[in-house]
Amino acid sequence: MSSTILHPREPADDLESASPGAGSDAGPGDDKNPFLVALGERVRSLRSRRGMTRKAVALAAEVSERHLANLEYGTGNASILVLLQVAGALQCSLAELIGDVTTSSPEWLMIRELLEHRDEASLHRVRVAIGELLGTGGAHGQGSAQRSSRIALVGLRGAGKSTLGQMLADDLGFPFVELSREIEKFAGCSISEIQALYGMNAYRRYERRALEEAVQIYPEAVIATPGGLVSDAATFNQLLAHCTTVWLQADAEDHMTRVTAQGDLRPMAASKEAMEDLKRILAGRAAFYSKAELKLDTSAQPLDATFVALRALVRQALKLPL
Repeated sequence: MSSTILHPREPADDLESASPGAGSDAGPGDDKNPFLVALGERVRSLRSRRGMTRKAVALAAEVSERHLANLEYGTGNASILVLLQVAGALQCSLAELIGDVTTSSPEWLMIRELLEHRDEASLHRVRVAIGELLGTGGAHGQGSAQRSSRIALVGLRGAGKSTLGQMLADDLGFPFVELSREIEKFAGCSISEIQALYGMNAYRRYERRALEEAVQIYPEAVIATPGGLVSDAATFNQLLAHCTTVWLQADAEDHMTRVTAQGDLRPMAASKEAMEDLKRILAGRAAFYSKAELKLDTSAQPLDATFVALRALVRQALKLPL
């Protein structure tokens, strides 16, 4: 037998009684990492659910029983490749092994199985239907007979959300809400200070709170959203549920030009590298921005013509006179 499966000096029987931590809790001085302990409990639980002995799992995963025993009792910090081998032996996903919330109960797992391998259009219909079922919105999708009169502009910084948003609000007679300014009001400091002092998680909480208040206060409004709002699925779901969303698209070069024109000279310090970073961010967020109901390319024509196109797009969607 290969030594990668069972080391010669290890006993051939199940190591549960001989492994560290078996039969008694760790001593006061033996502080185990909570994540590793929880991971080990999941491995044992999955092994029991499959009706497999530790030896059987070790053989199937091509790891030693001692290695697997250490993993199960939270004393072994396995590599990602070993975890992938163990997941394969237990016939589960790596996500289930490491504790992804969508694998935390039988219902979650059954829902995941139903959605697996579905195309984007099917997943979109399911998301909208779930929103309606749970009362969290979702009825304002493409082709909806009723659309929210809150217009939310999404897109990367420099797409024209502030400029076009103010023009659109003036035209419609709606309040204009710059969500970034509302976030700063809640925090009592600038966005850069929020992120530097309290971290990105705190910033996301302020962002969600600002959106919730805007939705509660304004039945009609034009809302310019921060470019990274789509990074938080819960906040983006809320935006899609309560607003008619418009993705303002632009070329990467136009994004860069507009940001520097606004006085932010940081990208100029390493323009080539900054441009590559911007393109990667744009590519990473495009799939989320594309969930907006309406889209408009702000690089295609000058500002006035772009506003005319946006005005027509939104008024048509809201069934308002052009």
